Amino acid sequence: MGRRGYPPEFRRKVLDLVEAGRPVLDVARDLGISAQSIYTWRRQDRIDKGLQPGLTSTEKAELTAANR
Repeated sequence: MGRRGYPPEFRRKVLDLVEAGRPVLDVARDLGISAQSIYTWRRQDRIDKGLQPGLTSTEKAELTAANR
């Protein structure tokens, strides 16, 4: 069985809180999630927006599908 993740809507709301100026550690503590998860989501969001180099979410999904 695969690991359970957080829905995209939840991730977006978390990132919106951080982008609005709330400290990552405060958001993580308030919502009961790890700060590392938030940092990972923020990094991927920046990649998806073209602000940082790396594989986009779409590219990762395509690679995963191709490897199955």
